Amino acid sequence: MRIVIAPDKFKGSLSAPEVCSHLEKGLQRGAGGNLEIVRIPVADGGEGTLDAAVGSGFTRRTATVSGPTGQPVEADFAVRDHEAVIEMATASGLALVPGVLKGGRPTPAEATAASSLGTGQLIRAALDAGCRRIVLGVGGSANTDGGAGLLQGLGARFLDSRNNELPPGGAAMANLHSIDFTHFEPRLVDTRFVLASDVDNPLLGAQGAAAVFGPQKGATQQDVGLLDAALARFVEVLAREIGFRAVKAAEAPGAGAAGGVGYAAIAVLAATRRPGIDVVLEFTELKQRLAGADLVITGEGSLDEQSLLGKTPMGVARAASEQGIPVVAVCGRTTLEPGHTAAAGFEDVYALTELETDVNRCISEAGQLLEQLGTQISGRLAAGWPARTPSTKEDLRV
Repeated sequence: MRIVIAPDKFKGSLSAPEVCSHLEKGLQRGAGGNLEIVRIPVADGGEGTLDAAVGSGFTRRTATVSGPTGQPVEADFAVRDHEAVIEMATASGLALVPGVLKGGRPTPAEATAASSLGTGQLIRAALDAGCRRIVLGVGGSANTDGGAGLLQGLGARFLDSRNNELPPGGAAMANLHSIDFTHFEPRLVDTRFVLASDVDNPLLGAQGAAAVFGPQKGATQQDVGLLDAALARFVEVLAREIGFRAVKAAEAPGAGAAGGVGYAAIAVLAATRRPGIDVVLEFTELKQRLAGADLVITGEGSLDEQSLLGKTPMGVARAASEQGIPVVAVCGRTTLEPGHTAAAGFEDVYALTELETDVNRCISEAGQLLEQLGTQISGRLAAGWPARTPSTKEDLRV
């Protein structure tokens, strides 16, 4: 029997490759080692996208870049032939901000000064590696700079009225007078970008990058107003440099992604925005690798109503259903009713909370519990499942 394991991470607990590993151990234990297992860790374009790329044959590379508040960080990216996958959070992520690293929340000063510079430097490293198609997975960013830092990392200079270079961060854009593209990276002309993002917010206004995501990054309400005005100034000046497309791009769905990095990617790098899960399933070649599978197992940490709006499990279930392959989901917890899971295409859903009611233990002991679920699934397969109606789970207790 051939089983494909294609989960997302269990956030705060296990990476997607770790989920694959523990499930495989449990499945093989229950089947006496007689299963053919294919591991395909996946993601929705945010955190975990890099792991999905490496698990699909990309080679992990490392570059030293500037973190969101200027400290050097070692950031990974992935390369396969002339294609690169960059996970923005590895270079410019909120988790790299000193306030967060110390176990607290980001400060207002960090929120207004955080930069996407390191992401631009990662793109340059990918160009140095010979890549001319770059997938930029955004999510978990610390910055609200409109992607100005990303462009600085590629050679652009942001100047005030006295031709002094501006300090990093979104707030500094309030003093922007001109942008010098003289030394902008020439290899970008021959490079195609894909913006992997499910965020459809514009850059500015009540639904923009500062208003919606700024508070999560430490911005006060006053900061939000200042950042939004600074981003508007950025759009105004950029339009003088590259024309009306700078204004149009600010209104494009996804421009507000990653503190406005989506804006810079669309306006300057001519990036094509696509749903993150679609991009990941494409470069992992999931559909091709499903051929001949008897069962697909997918999942994520929390399977809920948000999951049904195009997150990883739904993307995997859709790909499997096109080939008539049954799908089950594993998760830390679920709030979905049986009717919803069936309508979503899942034969059944297995939650760690069915084995352990203490959520903290589900997080700390997720690997061991996943192995138990894997053993349960093997037992049901041996009994001829899924050629019957989904279980009420009364038969799944250990």
